Amino acid sequence: MRKIQIHIFLLFFIGFQISFAQQPQKPNSVEIYNQIKKLNFLGSVLYVAAHPDDENTRMISYLANDMNARTGYLSLTRGDGGQNLIGPQLRELLGVIRTQELIEARKIDGGEQFFSRANDFGFSKNPNETLDIWDKDKVLADVVWTIRKFQPDIIINRFDHRSPGTTHGHHTSSAMLSVESFKLTNDPKVYPEQLKYVTPWQVKRQFFNPSWWFYGSQEKFDAANKSKFTKLETGVYYTGIGKSNQEIAALSRSRHQSQGFGSTGVRGEETEYLELINGESPKERDSLFDGIDTSWNRVKNGKPIGDLISSIISNYDFSRPSASIPDLVKAYSMIEALEDEHWKNIKATAIKNIIASCSGLYLEAVANEQEATPGSTIKLSLEAINRCNIDMQLVSITTLPDNKTSIQNSVLKNNNDQKINLQLQLPETMEYTQPYWLKEKATVGMYTVSNQKNIGIPDIIRETKVVFNVKINNIEIPFERTIVYKYNDGVKGEMYNFLDIVPEVTTSILERVLIFRDTKSKMIPVKVRAGKDNVKGNLQLDLPKSWNVSPREIPFTLDKKGTEQIFYFEVTPPVNPEEVMAKSIATVDGKRFDKDQTIIDFNHITKQMVLKSAESKCIRIDLKTSGDAIAYIMGAGDEVPESLAQMGYKVSILKPEEITPEKLDSFSTVITGIRAYNTVNALANKQNILFNFVKGGKNMIVQYNTNGKLVTDKIAPYPLKLSNDRVTEENAKVTFLAPNHPVLNTPNKISEKDFQGWTQEQGLYYPNEYNPAFTPIISSHDKGESAKDGALLVAPYGKGYYIYTGLSFFRELPEGVSGAYRLLSNIISLKQPIEVPKQDLKQ
Repeated sequence: MRKIQIHIFLLFFIGFQISFAQQPQKPNSVEIYNQIKKLNFLGSVLYVAAHPDDENTRMISYLANDMNARTGYLSLTRGDGGQNLIGPQLRELLGVIRTQELIEARKIDGGEQFFSRANDFGFSKNPNETLDIWDKDKVLADVVWTIRKFQPDIIINRFDHRSPGTTHGHHTSSAMLSVESFKLTNDPKVYPEQLKYVTPWQVKRQFFNPSWWFYGSQEKFDAANKSKFTKLETGVYYTGIGKSNQEIAALSRSRHQSQGFGSTGVRGEETEYLELINGESPKERDSLFDGIDTSWNRVKNGKPIGDLISSIISNYDFSRPSASIPDLVKAYSMIEALEDEHWKNIKATAIKNIIASCSGLYLEAVANEQEATPGSTIKLSLEAINRCNIDMQLVSITTLPDNKTSIQNSVLKNNNDQKINLQLQLPETMEYTQPYWLKEKATVGMYTVSNQKNIGIPDIIRETKVVFNVKINNIEIPFERTIVYKYNDGVKGEMYNFLDIVPEVTTSILERVLIFRDTKSKMIPVKVRAGKDNVKGNLQLDLPKSWNVSPREIPFTLDKKGTEQIFYFEVTPPVNPEEVMAKSIATVDGKRFDKDQTIIDFNHITKQMVLKSAESKCIRIDLKTSGDAIAYIMGAGDEVPESLAQMGYKVSILKPEEITPEKLDSFSTVITGIRAYNTVNALANKQNILFNFVKGGKNMIVQYNTNGKLVTDKIAPYPLKLSNDRVTEENAKVTFLAPNHPVLNTPNKISEKDFQGWTQEQGLYYPNEYNPAFTPIISSHDKGESAKDGALLVAPYGKGYYIYTGLSFFRELPEGVSGAYRLLSNIISLKQPIEVPKQDLKQ
């Protein structure tokens, strides 16, 4: 099992309460009152953009908390192609993290979260490229599906559909698809397969939400003619909770920790503007829902419900919320009788939560273990307590998915805690817990989700639940609770996780990439982990016939659940270069298990389990290396050190406080991790030590940094200015500007072939201004653009070399791109004296 644990002690708000990610919500009296007010508003807004962190949290918070509108955010992607400031996870694993960050953000600002199947494949410079890599029709279908399912009265686009090429191609594409969907969602001939589950729907109006960055500066935005825009005063102060709308939005924004978007709350007046791009214009400029009935009158037989809820609001007793329960129960029964399934389901769920909150009704289902296998029996500890004077009866309890009902018929007396023990029999066919969008084979641009009903669901779909059927005022109300696992941490106190369904056995080849520089064999470690007690089987490492594996299989016995054991296979590569996939397979009682379990555990999100194919890339490579000991200074987090170790280098992770002349003396090369000069403040005071290290005859390699918020403007011993230049086409043709330079010739002869098979991008944030001491080594560019020469810059300094590179080694090395290994070896191997050929140097 690959386990990634980074503990950052952090509290966050759920419904404006301090809590941990998985703990149940326990709203106070003011929050309950706000939830009741929201019952009486039947209007919806869908905000549309491309990525996690694209959303305007101030707008979402205002719509959800001031206007009481049902507010959703449709992020077309899960942010898989971004960078990660809190750990080494990239691609799908980063998408899992950013998905959870969005879910936590919505818990704070009051919105709901949705996604399409679009895969964030990385930066795109225009929507044509984006929609070519995405399957445009499928993403458009997902937008239409979300609108039909959510039924928004209003759509707000974060980006402008009329300005392609001015921002990320994903951004413009999100707006273009949203605009295109406006006239499609009410046409039953469009994506008719969706109509098994949803009905056609027509949005009333659609807006673009401009801001200063769209205009280029705050000054230009302030000067722009906004007379035709709808204006919303969003700088609201919520007296009941003691926070401004901006402060809530900042807390929400700060959930995006992997992107480094921590935000400080502000206070005071603030205005948001909306430009109408489709539909009916509101007659009242400052009224978003003008002309749209947002009362219960919009629902057949809804008016009496609205009248009753208005009465509940007027008579609400902040010191005794339970006094509202009789009328709330009555309103619940009236909602359950509605014909309108859409609002019936939304408001029934909401009012049940309010009834539980008003009464202090606490219902919980806890498993005695955090992991279980299909077909196993789980012991459950249930708790039910009513903390008010309203009579209640626990009629029965139903467990899911076995759908067994246990009759209780017990009175829930005020503050009398009832504990119940039950067993849940899991079906043999039960699916493992994992992000559903990762279960099927994906393409570069799209995830595959075969089940239409699952498309857009933000989170892992969990099937293990308990339904408490409680009778209040002779009305039986089902309260559903997802089964959790909880324990007490000696420092943090009560901690929650969800129950995960796991395979009987998981395996893991401990290195994602295995480098073979010659025909010598290597001992390859494979870890086996038991998902249940008393597991016996055989382990195999599967490779093509050109590779020799010994032994063919290894028997194993694991007595206890959670036990792990490492076994070794001797692998001998072929004579000729070859790239293949090795797969580890465990066979137990004739069943084949080939999944690798990865745990992602950060305190600001719910713990996640990801199951992927248990495989690693084996590369028989023509690779020569020179140099030995490397000091690596971590930045935002990457897996380059592991790749260097595979190349045969001795790698030491150096903490900033360890950067001293004495400590550096034993190393031949220092490498800084990605975005080190954006994230490691201490480097600002270590530059002289590092430059003297180079001057004394050693090498310093600096990987990419962004051009904003550098900890020092002297990241190099010579002037060097970073830009936004990047080459997003990973197979863009590369021209050698200095073909005779040793970095392209020693110890490996680098050719254009070494730049084939790169993934996601060639590089990013290249310098575009640099001192003549730097030699630009390569040049490439995306289609239709000018040449970018700053990908790899080499400068002699004293007796050593300073190298700056924006090439995406942090992506290529973990993916086993042979050419990236060969080129990096040459960079590390640079030695003086050399004769550098004269050439034109960019100033």
